[in-house]
Amino acid sequence: MHNASTSFTVKPRFSAKRAPIAALCCSVLFLLSCSPAEKSSQLTEKENMMQASTKSHPHAAQGQGKPVVYQVFTRLFGNTNTTNKPWGTLEENGVGKFSDFDDTALKSIKELGASYIWYTGVPHHAVINDYTAYGIDLDDPDVVKGRAGSPYAVKDYYDVNPDLADDPAMRLEEFEALIERSHANDLKVIIDIVPNHVARAYKSLNKPEGVSDFGEKDDTTVEYARDNNFYYVVGESFEVPIGENGYQALGGEPHPLADGKFAETPAKWTGNGARAPQPSFHDWYETVKVNYGVRPDGTYDFERLPEEYANKSVVEHAAFWKGKSVPDSWIKFEQIVHYWLDKGVDGFRYDMAEMVPVEFWSYLNSSIKAKNPNAFLLAEVYNPTLYREYLQLGKMDYLYDKVEFYDSLKLLMQGKGDAQALEDIQLSLADIEMHMLHFLENHDEQRIASPDFAGSAEKGLPAMVVSALISRSPTMLYFGQDVGEDGSEETGFGDPTRTTIFDYAGVPAHQRWMNDGKFDGGQSSPEEKALRAYYERLMQISAEHPTMLGKYESLHSFNVKSSENYSERQFSFVRYTDTTALVIVSNFTEQKVQDLSIKLPLKLITEWELNEGELSAVDLVNGYEYKVAVGKKRSSAEINIELDALSSVVLEINLKASK
Repeated sequence: MHNASTSFTVKPRFSAKRAPIAALCCSVLFLLSCSPAEKSSQLTEKENMMQASTKSHPHAAQGQGKPVVYQVFTRLFGNTNTTNKPWGTLEENGVGKFSDFDDTALKSIKELGASYIWYTGVPHHAVINDYTAYGIDLDDPDVVKGRAGSPYAVKDYYDVNPDLADDPAMRLEEFEALIERSHANDLKVIIDIVPNHVARAYKSLNKPEGVSDFGEKDDTTVEYARDNNFYYVVGESFEVPIGENGYQALGGEPHPLADGKFAETPAKWTGNGARAPQPSFHDWYETVKVNYGVRPDGTYDFERLPEEYANKSVVEHAAFWKGKSVPDSWIKFEQIVHYWLDKGVDGFRYDMAEMVPVEFWSYLNSSIKAKNPNAFLLAEVYNPTLYREYLQLGKMDYLYDKVEFYDSLKLLMQGKGDAQALEDIQLSLADIEMHMLHFLENHDEQRIASPDFAGSAEKGLPAMVVSALISRSPTMLYFGQDVGEDGSEETGFGDPTRTTIFDYAGVPAHQRWMNDGKFDGGQSSPEEKALRAYYERLMQISAEHPTMLGKYESLHSFNVKSSENYSERQFSFVRYTDTTALVIVSNFTEQKVQDLSIKLPLKLITEWELNEGELSAVDLVNGYEYKVAVGKKRSSAEINIELDALSSVVLEINLKASK
């Protein structure tokens, strides 16, 4: 879920000039303001960081490479119904189930290099379907987005979405069985935790003994109290926002609760921090904001974490919080994550983590790591000034590299930006690059093939090569990305270009690949099959190739200056170990580039100890062989290639062969 305006914001502890650890350097913008000597020193330190190597990744990978996370929108994945009626019911449009993830489906996911599967939308969120026969209250359409509901409006953290079960009475047992099937297929399981907000009608039917509901013990006579779970607009009642552009709940279909009213007195602050009793239609009005001990003026009502804890271990963080009094909401979420860890969940994706104080993350994540040191903790953070704070003080494993790397790649794909930005960003993030997860699609972003993004899945291929191979960070794929899904369906709440997260729908390109559960592409077009095969080859390199944990060196700015046919519409870099190198070159233009000479800097020629003559360089994507021509006395080295439109080469060089 993307950020919106909030009533108060989390302020970064660390400025660019006052880093918490010696390893932190100035950003690219700050580098530009340094003196030549300072700039050279800073660049050298950054370059040294980029040339670090790791023997093994801290989280599971299929081979000697790095983790690949496969994100699936759980209720859409296995749905074979192709009706796609706007605002269609579950019966009309169908819904996917936990049971759709059988061994065949999970094997298909493994073929994309995946070692983790993020089952999006599992915790029980507000839905319109009637489950009163199972003791579940009806949800009010006036405060539910779509007919199937937003997965980020959780109404019971100790239960799962009944839509996903073959037998809703056995929904939790069916999810537990899915965890076991995933593990049996060597896939670790991630689910969402949405700490910043919950559904307006939160009510847990399945909470453990001794656990109280959010808001159950709140003092509603005050706007704020440290141990209240919510904030209140004292003396005023909630009013449903006014719809825009003719919007009506459920598309105007009659419903016993669709009356433009929702009983909530006093009104609670809305999930994005809006304080009015009647939020805007653009606010997260289906949710209420959780209070973490942050006063309405933005000051903190808990003990602050000393800055030196950026250098301390999760064990030391846990010791810091032991015996300290913390806000009630902190304790509630600690109980929730431990409940799911006990069921076998291997990690969490945290929604809008930057809207929650970093001290809470120190408290929660150190508690998680005490139980499972290998837990995979991924956070949605969009403010680059907070990256290091949430990694080092908050003890996150990974953050989205959205605002800088993804956004720059998107501009390059659209012909609106230059490739130099990618080199600059990687340099600026050198100290944390392993922790910045890369992606080109997820449930929040436009599909690559949508007209508003790139207009074709093929335009995503050179970008995917760069995204998947440039760093030691995990790579994430979104289901349907590998077969060119374009998100063009009109399904109800929200606009096309993003596959719906609010309504019941089928996902056409994915359904063709799924082929009624065979997962063999039996109904896919030749183009979709070719795209899928390309993704399989690429992601297996990411997951299995040892250079993915090796060193990095950009070739881009060097070749812009020294190679005649190379431009800002190409991007190149190397990944290497002591024995093997990959030279990666991507062409973002829709024209073939001929007579392209990729030159290696003297620094690499010397480090690799290349001797005069020719070395073989085999393209791991297409199988073609090229030659590395090395000049006398290591004076030069270059590879002459041709790059088709929107294509890449991943050239493997055996460095031992030259010694």
